[in-house]
Amino acid sequence: MKILLINHYAGSIYHGMEFRPYYLSKEWVKMGHEVVIVAASFSHLRQKNVDMTTDVREENIDGVRYLWLKTPEYNGNGLGRIRNMLAFIRKLYVHLPKITADFIPDAVIASSTYPLDSYPAKWIAKKHGAKFVFELHDLWPMSPQVLGNMSKWHPFIITMQMAEDYWCRNADVVISLLPDAYKHLVTRGMKMDKYTVVPNGVSIDEWQDETEKEELPELHRDALFKLKKSGKTIVGYVGGHGVSNGLDMLIDAAARTSDFSKIQLVLVGKGPEKARLEETTKRLNLSNITFLPPVLKKAVPALLKQMDILVCTVKETPLYQYGMSLNKIFDYMMAGKPVLWSANVSNDLVADSHCGFTVPCGDITSFCNKLYEMSNMQKELLDAMGIRGKEYILKQYTYPKLARKFIDAL
Repeated sequence: MKILLINHYAGSIYHGMEFRPYYLSKEWVKMGHEVVIVAASFSHLRQKNVDMTTDVREENIDGVRYLWLKTPEYNGNGLGRIRNMLAFIRKLYVHLPKITADFIPDAVIASSTYPLDSYPAKWIAKKHGAKFVFELHDLWPMSPQVLGNMSKWHPFIITMQMAEDYWCRNADVVISLLPDAYKHLVTRGMKMDKYTVVPNGVSIDEWQDETEKEELPELHRDALFKLKKSGKTIVGYVGGHGVSNGLDMLIDAAARTSDFSKIQLVLVGKGPEKARLEETTKRLNLSNITFLPPVLKKAVPALLKQMDILVCTVKETPLYQYGMSLNKIFDYMMAGKPVLWSANVSNDLVADSHCGFTVPCGDITSFCNKLYEMSNMQKELLDAMGIRGKEYILKQYTYPKLARKFIDAL
């Protein structure tokens, strides 16, 4: 099968997020399929963006053919990001006919999070008699409406709503990362027999193949070594520092546990909220919280290995009634570490696997109580939690299994 995967934000283990297109495509290639990923040259999610001297750049990454389309840089979620989106969509119309002249797809997957790519994806699929597949990461326009407090009558939201309705009516197959998104999608015209859930997962090679792993940067290695040497229980958060991550809760937790010298919170990552969070920590004179920059994906196993407890918070939002598929939770569990997270969600992997504790979203008292409890637990009990989480992931959330499930749905 020839698969054309359109994902504006597609990255790789060499570029940074989004990782899912890379992992799935790599597995599809192993299965004997041909894959072309079409992505934008610039994304705010990546640690390393693509240098462009022409409008299109081709690159082979671990057997997967990438075609980068030149798009403008931007900061934040304002007009610059919208210009970047529109440039990508325009260039899809310009370049897809050329791309598919020598690569006639059997399936065209629109997977850019925002739904505008469904128009060119359907167009090129129809042209070649291919299946039009929509891969749902987040509900748009519901997500910017809720998180950005935008009116449903805003021109941007109206445009996105028209695009969502279009793909709901026209997609031959719908792949959703969110287990309960169908509850909304059927109200926009999707037929249930088109719907399959394929969540995020983990790449086994990154965790079990020593040649795939990367050592920690010196900055991280030295900081964590000093904390361990001083007898600290390292409570780690690894991921984005954005509004949706709800990291003010960890600052609050650090303030409330500052008299308990054993606990040290370590936040690793980047995002638009990081500078403000660091300033708040400085203003409150909190010495029990450490900020570190992000590491490359290949170094994540080595990073998580140094943590004692891993935590995750999210901002409370009605969006999560449709489920979650956070990359960090899968990585946390695969690391074999106990997990504490604060969320209200139907698909709670932590509770289902008994690999830690879940407290209600925003319940700082319960969060701190569980943090105290876990930091005082015997190591054997914490290790047993971690093992249960890892075994749970290996049974059903590895990319070879997820890639097969995706293909079976086509």
